[in-house]
Amino acid sequence: MSDLTHKAFASPNFAFLMQYDEVLVRHAALAERYVFDDPNSALIKLRQFGELLAQHAAAYTGIAVEEHESQRDLIDKLWERQIISSQVSQLFHSLRKAGNEAAHQHTGDRREALHQLQMARKLAVWFHKSFGGDAHFKAGPFVPPPDPHEAERELRTELERLREALVAAQEQMAGSQQLVEEHARQRQAAEAAAKRAYGDLTAALELAAETEQQLEQERQRFQRHLAELQTQAAAAPIEQRAAVVELAQHEAEELDLDEAQTRWIIDQQLRGAGWEADTLALTYAAGIRPIKGRNLAIAEWPTANGPADYVLFVGLAPVAVVEAKRRRQDVAGSIEQAKRYSRGYTVTADQQSPGGPWGEYTVPFLFATNGRPFLRQIAEKSGIWFLDARQGTNHPRALEAWYTPEGLSQLLQQDIATANARLAAEPTDYLPLRDYQEQAIRTIERHIAVGRRELLVAMATGTGKTITCIGLAYRLIKARRFRRILFLVDRTTLGEQAADKLKDVRLENLQTFPDIYDVKELGDLRPEADTRLHIATVQGMIKRILYPSEEAQPVPVDWYDCVIIDECHRGYNLDQEMSDAALQFRNEADYISTYRRVLDHFDAVRIGLTATPALHTTEIFGAPVFEYSYRQAVIDGWLVDHEPPYRLVTKLAEEGMTWQRGADMKVYDTHSGQLQLFNTPDEVSVEIADFNRRLKLRSLEKP
Repeated sequence: MSDLTHKAFASPNFAFLMQYDEVLVRHAALAERYVFDDPNSALIKLRQFGELLAQHAAAYTGIAVEEHESQRDLIDKLWERQIISSQVSQLFHSLRKAGNEAAHQHTGDRREALHQLQMARKLAVWFHKSFGGDAHFKAGPFVPPPDPHEAERELRTELERLREALVAAQEQMAGSQQLVEEHARQRQAAEAAAKRAYGDLTAALELAAETEQQLEQERQRFQRHLAELQTQAAAAPIEQRAAVVELAQHEAEELDLDEAQTRWIIDQQLRGAGWEADTLALTYAAGIRPIKGRNLAIAEWPTANGPADYVLFVGLAPVAVVEAKRRRQDVAGSIEQAKRYSRGYTVTADQQSPGGPWGEYTVPFLFATNGRPFLRQIAEKSGIWFLDARQGTNHPRALEAWYTPEGLSQLLQQDIATANARLAAEPTDYLPLRDYQEQAIRTIERHIAVGRRELLVAMATGTGKTITCIGLAYRLIKARRFRRILFLVDRTTLGEQAADKLKDVRLENLQTFPDIYDVKELGDLRPEADTRLHIATVQGMIKRILYPSEEAQPVPVDWYDCVIIDECHRGYNLDQEMSDAALQFRNEADYISTYRRVLDHFDAVRIGLTATPALHTTEIFGAPVFEYSYRQAVIDGWLVDHEPPYRLVTKLAEEGMTWQRGADMKVYDTHSGQLQLFNTPDEVSVEIADFNRRLKLRSLEKP
């Protein structure tokens, strides 16, 4: 057995990958070795391990990997081809981001490295069960590394948890619960075995140092190996490839994380939204309390109904309670637990929020999550479920990401009941509206007031949808029913036309919308704090939300609380101007799915405007709440009906062509190219339609 092979089998957690390629195990083993001594290097090796594993998954499913294709693009390609699920994609991206930060910022946290090592093993087990032909493979528990010489309290706590999980798994395999003394013995044996395994790994790595030339040869061999796998998979029957993909999808759904691992992912998500979160360090038991000027997610906050997993504080004010579940548990129903924590939270004098308490609730906003990305097909088991508990008529709904501290603060300042009453009492005579346009606006406002969040308005072309939209947006902003509105179009020209119309239409005191409120147009990528209306293309939002650059900041779900979509019925992938956005979709269903993901991203009321509702439009927005048809517009005198067509018929077309018996007929000789006289032996009649048909056929016969 070579040093390299010995090293591969010495890996405590990844040895089973040896059957695929030594390179896979080498990178994982190096990460295991350096997880505490050099966490920066460990994170970089784990990123490289993720890249190799994703390339293997692509090869086994016949997907070609381009020479300079980034890991990010490859992960997205695997997700779009449904090779990996949303949560497997999440784990791949997490390895990629952590490795990039370690490489570019020269940072490395031992707890982060340990967590990512566990996630890499989750991916390795998924890969092996999906492509190794052994769906019943039992990987066993994760073997934690030995304690470093100096470990902070949080790291020791995590290692303690992992060792307890290791011993519990061994006891379960033995089929019985051990006594206390036996449990302690089992624990010592497990720790000793782990130390031996990691000691063997260190020795093997020191024996197997490679030169740069050897590494380059290994990389070239690896690429040839991948190319062979890809060729074999591409040549396999369609049914066989489909079975591989189906198994990979099934194993992705079986992937499970425990509550502590899920908490780590939730911490990352909260930090990405602007909260300070650390489920081990920022806890009530550790003495962490809310501080002015900081946005803290404090874990295990005590309430009269038990400790809340997190309480979110904006400064001193508690604004939200979070219930965190492990990834396989239902999320929607967990809002009930968050309700109990809100009821049992004791608000001190310096923690009072404006408007509170709200009935039986002392904390206004409630969240529940299991860390899984939102997927509409399993909505109740994914996403971040949110409830505004200030009004009893509100219902929980799934979000794709967390509210930011600024978003929750602004939402807390909104008085929706007062805004709805203000809208109902507000006249419309200051707006340049026709009667049916005013009726459309009033109808939309009534449906918003009773809690409708998806509305469809059908108005015939030429009846003034844009000016109706401007009047509606102005009233909603003026009444403070919404903070900021996004106006979505599918073409740049339509966005420019809408911006021009905003500058032309006079509202109150002969002022235009941009005269009164800040408006961002197509060239503006982000709204400002005082922006009230933002015009953007669907394609631009798809790129910002679903395909952002590495440097781009994430788009918060609370950027807009109302989205108005112009011409919402269209199949955008068929538009010629789509090429401007450099986006490709396989078919209309693929586009509609992507389009809906953009709409789902924002926690907003969605209002669709259309002249001709399509099936997918009503599936998203429901049946129209207001309709004004072309026929009704003609009857009311706002549109002119189509005139009947004029048909011009020539005398020749009516009478045809006739030659009497004995008349001279000129006949064209196609061979000589000359006209010849022909004396008709009988009367000859030719219909014009038949003559034209024959003439067309003759022309087609010519070379």
